[in-house]
Amino acid sequence: MRSKEALRLRILELCDTHGLTVSGLCALCGITQSTLNNLMCGRNNSLTVSTIQKICDGLEIDLPQFFDSDFFRNLEQEIV
Repeated sequence: MRSKEALRLRILELCDTHGLTVSGLCALCGITQSTLNNLMCGRNNSLTVSTIQKICDGLEIDLPQFFDSDFFRNLEQEIV
């Protein structure tokens, strides 16, 4: 699995766990809808750590909890 797919799936998983829509997550975290939509639709090739931190802050989790998922195990090596 590629990293951006892992990020997308993890965000969807966290939304489901917290009973949120992607739109609700944006409102909770102070992230623009377009930023998250671009990621979810594959139009954004990079997600910054500060954006992931905003998601974590909104969900009241820390970065290690965000990345503590099978989605991030055995990621494909990506050459840019």
